[in-house]
Amino acid sequence: MHSERNLRHAQRHIQALALATECAELGSRIRTIQLLTGLSASQLHRLFRHPLGGPRRGRHPDSREWYHTANLLCRIEASIVVVLFRRLAVRGIDLPLALIGAYRHYLAFCKTPPRISFDRAFDLVSHATGRWLSTAKSFSIFACPACKSEYLTGLSLAPANNHDCPFCKLLTRHARDPRIQAAYPSKTLQRDIQLFWVSACRNKSLIPMPMTNSP
Repeated sequence: MHSERNLRHAQRHIQALALATECAELGSRIRTIQLLTGLSASQLHRLFRHPLGGPRRGRHPDSREWYHTANLLCRIEASIVVVLFRRLAVRGIDLPLALIGAYRHYLAFCKTPPRISFDRAFDLVSHATGRWLSTAKSFSIFACPACKSEYLTGLSLAPANNHDCPFCKLLTRHARDPRIQAAYPSKTLQRDIQLFWVSACRNKSLIPMPMTNSP
């Protein structure tokens, strides 16, 4: 019995170290890795002691006010990350792995350098779920009645039309905004957005290997 407990503990620790390494590869800060893995800050500093190979330093982002003042492209990409996370989480994927899977799919979608860092994604998901950094939800996800895309909005806001949908705004502004054209160059933009959401639902590579007893 004692040896079995030790084995399970060793397996959980190995899984946590693997998760920490993956987070670091995605540019995560120590604090984010600590909250996702349950490893202590001292363990993580020893693991990533090389200054060029370790996680990022600096202040952690706070997205509660940032999202409402961010530009259109940032709000679109923030919505993509959080919606992808939720779609994995409702499948029963452990939340840290759901976040990593969602972020990797988001990176594959980006045509330009990503506007949402892994730490920002973690912060957005925390405030959308009331977990990790937050004890209460600050965001909700709504489905646009016009384009059918899901997007992030304030918890108390329930849009009755598509006036606040960032994806509808993207379609409207695409022809006259060079920044949007650079980020989403396709002439079949609406179809590509729809295909992205469909592929996110069906893409089995989004689903990471299960991790037991996640923090």
